[in-house]
Amino acid sequence: MQPDPPGADPIESVEVGVELEVPTVRLVAGGDALGRTADGRVVLVEGALPGERVVAEVVEVRPRLLRARTVEVVAGAPERVEPTCPELARGCGGCDLPYAAAADQPSLKAEVVRDALRRIARLDDVEVDPGRPLPAVGYRTTVRAAVREGHAGFRARRSHEVVVVGGCEVAHPTAAELLVDGVFDGAEEVVVRVGARTGERMVVVHPTAAGVSVPADVRVVGTDELRRGRRAWIHEEVAGHRFRISAASFFQARPDGAEALVAAVRRSLDDPAADAEFVDLYGGVGLFSVALDVRAPVLVERSAAAVADARVNLSDRQPRLLKMAVRRWRPTPTDVLVADPARAGLGTEGVAAVAGSGAGRVALVSCDPASLARDVAALGTVGYRATRVELVDLFPQTHHVEAVTTLELVEPDRRQVAV
Repeated sequence: MQPDPPGADPIESVEVGVELEVPTVRLVAGGDALGRTADGRVVLVEGALPGERVVAEVVEVRPRLLRARTVEVVAGAPERVEPTCPELARGCGGCDLPYAAAADQPSLKAEVVRDALRRIARLDDVEVDPGRPLPAVGYRTTVRAAVREGHAGFRARRSHEVVVVGGCEVAHPTAAELLVDGVFDGAEEVVVRVGARTGERMVVVHPTAAGVSVPADVRVVGTDELRRGRRAWIHEEVAGHRFRISAASFFQARPDGAEALVAAVRRSLDDPAADAEFVDLYGGVGLFSVALDVRAPVLVERSAAAVADARVNLSDRQPRLLKMAVRRWRPTPTDVLVADPARAGLGTEGVAAVAGSGAGRVALVSCDPASLARDVAALGTVGYRATRVELVDLFPQTHHVEAVTTLELVEPDRRQVAV
């Protein structure tokens, strides 16, 4: 971001509560629109889309930028629509992009990824495919909610205030029912997990499930019970495979999205053969190892619950399951590798693990554009070149997006030196 132009008043002179008319340029990571005030100051505007002119109220003043929220749209973008979920008007902050048409959201998010690649990785020649839209309502099978006075709700935007909801447009109907009708006395937080294709349901309640009232078909477990060693799980079906998913294990929040991710990874790895040497870093319950039909995958995962699930899910294969952090893994030579790290990305240790494997082709699954760009830049220093990014819009109505980046090993000598 550029500093204030000569002659401008110090940015601190703008106070919270002031309203400014702002033209917006592009979306940035986090879902806000970037614009500039009349005197050239950077402002990040909540509730705006690229190419709009809005009146925005300043909500935060920082040394180099302003944050503001839209109070009036003077000139709207073609993608703008009226949100349909009534909970938004009541203050729910669960969805932060409902004013953009669902069909246009993948292309808007693709621009965010391209911008991150240009600014952070200094790359402007990588193809970014926005992918195809997934259903934008009734999709989410894992929902984390706060609890207020025994009832589930979501935080207000940029606030700790809990808004108890009377419905949730993006939640799968069997999950939304539990959010609305469930009683969670004594709880601070609840995670609702459902199998969209199996009908199984579970609630994981923090700190205790002692005061929970839900239908009899729902598995109920408190985080205090999990700490004492209790096991609880549901099942989901993806790409013709049945997956066990424990209460403490991560899994994608919609089966059609998981299938789209598997398809993107398959394309990225050029459809690996069943006997390919295959490494699955941050492998979780084994989604990619199972769905890609690799006979003897090496799966590295630090979560004990996820590794236990992977053992069940891969019971018909000859996997090598390693319960450890990626930083502790001693890389073994491999043909192809998929890495699906947490939001922070690979980091130095993950990059070293990828490089040490010598994989000729890598599929990097990222859930944050900035960490994607940082990882791509770091992998470039150890001989990997990003050739393509394919987006999978797992979370319509929000700024979140998954991306599968294809990387090819083009400088093996530099890789060996770096490791």
